[in-house]
Amino acid sequence: MTRIGAPAAALALALASFFLFPGHTWLQQDSQIWTPMLEHLRDPAVLRNDILVQQPHVGFTLYDEAALALRGISGLGFREVLALQQIAFRACGIWGLILMATAAGLELGPAVLVAALCSLGVAIAGPAVFTVEYEPTPRAFALPLVLLAIGLTAHRRYLAAGIAAACAFLYHPPTTLGFLAIFAVLTFRRRQWRPWIPLALAAALLAFAAAHQAGAAQQPFWGRIGAPQEQLQRLRASYIWISAWPPRFIVHHLLLAAALAAAWFRIRRHVPAELRAFVLGLPLLGLASMPVSWLLLEHARWVLMPQLQPMRLLLFLALMMQFVAAVAGAHAALARRWWEAAAWFAVACWLPLQPVVTEPYQWRRVAVLLLVAAIAAAAMRFRVAPLAGAGALILIPFAGGVVNNPQLHTPELRQLSDWAAHSTAPDAVFLFSDAGRSLSLGVFRSEALRAVYVDWKGGGQVNFNRPFSEEWWRRWSATMAPGFHPTDIPKYAAAGIDYIVVQPQHRLPDPPLFSNAGYVVYKVPN
Repeated sequence: MTRIGAPAAALALALASFFLFPGHTWLQQDSQIWTPMLEHLRDPAVLRNDILVQQPHVGFTLYDEAALALRGISGLGFREVLALQQIAFRACGIWGLILMATAAGLELGPAVLVAALCSLGVAIAGPAVFTVEYEPTPRAFALPLVLLAIGLTAHRRYLAAGIAAACAFLYHPPTTLGFLAIFAVLTFRRRQWRPWIPLALAAALLAFAAAHQAGAAQQPFWGRIGAPQEQLQRLRASYIWISAWPPRFIVHHLLLAAALAAAWFRIRRHVPAELRAFVLGLPLLGLASMPVSWLLLEHARWVLMPQLQPMRLLLFLALMMQFVAAVAGAHAALARRWWEAAAWFAVACWLPLQPVVTEPYQWRRVAVLLLVAAIAAAAMRFRVAPLAGAGALILIPFAGGVVNNPQLHTPELRQLSDWAAHSTAPDAVFLFSDAGRSLSLGVFRSEALRAVYVDWKGGGQVNFNRPFSEEWWRRWSATMAPGFHPTDIPKYAAAGIDYIVVQPQHRLPDPPLFSNAGYVVYKVPN
């Protein structure tokens, strides 16, 4: 029953987490970067005048090959094939959490509750990542596979764990590095060599694909970051520089470590050595990543660090704290220590309602936290533990008022995208001259399939490609940073800009080509 029940429960939770909470988004975060790259790889004529796609950083991932293949086989669009993968990989991650919980001495029902609480998602203060990614990006696919590999290792299914980790490596190698370091120690001590066969094959396949990837950006591995590049990264990607973090972020992570240690003390006798290595080892690597990043990036200026972003390992500190606290709550409930169980369940649900514990609290969310914890303890008492997980997925967004992302897709933006797609040349270049740092530009690029001269979100690629970052900054400082000035319009033609888009309050005396309640479009005179 467990062999069938665990995957079935994982799929049900994955669907609930996809459609309810923490949910999913499209073209609101990094899919604004990946989708144009995929469209350009599928048809090089699409967006060929957009700097974002001219040297895509897809060399060291099979994310693009998988998406292109699935689109070709299914006939669906990129949104659909990526969403299907997102659901499937979330199910793999939740299955991994269930396996981890059963390895820690829980039966299937309480294990499903633990997995549900850990699937509520946490925004990690500092490195700007999530334990459950909302968008179908390479990291969103790789992290759940790493969790599955941990769960399989906890049950000593080393070869299966190696296969899961190899698949994760093919999608996003940096996400797997912490797991692989600990997995190497475990397997070598136990003389388990077979799990490394799929991992070696994955590394060889990725190296082959990178060597034959046409047009991909050449990502450097050695060298130092120069002063101009550092200034750009500190401006656009400050989250990778720990010296730019507020001190409360570091205190936040230390408090999470203390909470994890307290919960670990309660469950240490229930956790086998294989699981213990990850439950403690990955958070320790996360904590160590802060001084390591400070040393290698801020002092050694190693050019590889902005690409690897080692402080993303801090997501495992938050995730393992949730896991250990939820397991501690389940074991306390099984021992009929109901108040202790509720307390640990509250700790496990803490971060989805309060992502940074050192910031001010909303009493409404504190009340919801206590309610969810009480429901979880009661569900354990009446042996309906999975229902408490479903309750958390509903109460946190609706009663707690947790909204993970703003709504960028508006009717006005859709109308603009449709008009541009059908009424302008495929090579047309648009400048949203008064949009500032709005994310709507990335939505327009992917929906209209028209080039955007420069946008703030696209500038996030300054970590990967120095020529891109220099060109991005030149365009940004020349057009967007000064703000909109009608007197600048004549010079736009020389920059290759065909159309300018402004907000209605900046309407010009000339008749527009298109207008609605949100946007006004003018042709740039030659």
